[in-house]
Amino acid sequence: MSNPSKDKASPETAGPGITGPGTTGHEWDGIVELNHPLPRWWLWVFYATIAFSLLWVILYPAWPIPGGYTKGTLGYSTRSEIETQMAALHAQRDAELAGIESIAIEDLGRNPRLLQAAIEGGRSAFQLHCVQCHGSGAAGSVGYPNLNDDDWLWGGDYEAIYDTIRHGIRQPGNDDTRISMMPSFGRDEMLTQPEINEVTEYVLSISRQQHDAALAARGAPIFEEQCSACHGADGKGVRALGAPDLTDAIWLYGGDRASVHGSINVAHAGVMPAWQGRLSDSVIRQLTAYVHSLGGGE
Repeated sequence: MSNPSKDKASPETAGPGITGPGTTGHEWDGIVELNHPLPRWWLWVFYATIAFSLLWVILYPAWPIPGGYTKGTLGYSTRSEIETQMAALHAQRDAELAGIESIAIEDLGRNPRLLQAAIEGGRSAFQLHCVQCHGSGAAGSVGYPNLNDDDWLWGGDYEAIYDTIRHGIRQPGNDDTRISMMPSFGRDEMLTQPEINEVTEYVLSISRQQHDAALAARGAPIFEEQCSACHGADGKGVRALGAPDLTDAIWLYGGDRASVHGSINVAHAGVMPAWQGRLSDSVIRQLTAYVHSLGGGE
């Protein structure tokens, strides 16, 4: 291999057999670096960017200096622009909240603009205050109602949901709280265990589950005497009393034989907080709109 040449080629000519521009004068092991000028359009673009940057420095904030930064001749500030936009957003939000607070709760669904604003606000409030019991998707769990279906103990229209959220369920100290009391037929010895077994089979029969027909037949008159006052003669429940429908497949504490027997033997009495006084009326209305929008609202 030959050593690098220390002789530089002439800048005027590229050497034998090479036409065009001269060279830069660099050569390495017989390789010559040609001296191609930049395209004129590229140079003009480059000069334009320099001019643009100088104009930007003059017009807009640019350079940090002791005590601050250069303000620019236009006095433009992204901070002031954001503050203006936020002020406009807050004004819009305040107007929407005022509308949500002033409209009759039963009319909220008839105002698409306010309803959408209420649903979005309620979505955030639900994630903060309600997911601990009802779950992030509002599907609930054992003892905590699923808010996505159309099975409501106390009603699923705007006014009913609003009242339930405001006053809670079995909430001490709230005179308007929702109250329903189911007797513990076994614990309080109102029925014998054989009778509870018979009523259990009857409940399974009206909910169209596998059951013992003979026991269910004996349980029917017991149900009529002990349970129909709240659940209705047909077992479909009475909302004014918060008594659930026993004929469908939706169960708050489970609908299998063991769960039904357990509920009759020792009654459940879940509690929901009364949010009046803890949350503003505006937030309660937004929660009402969101819960109603989940798919089960009436």
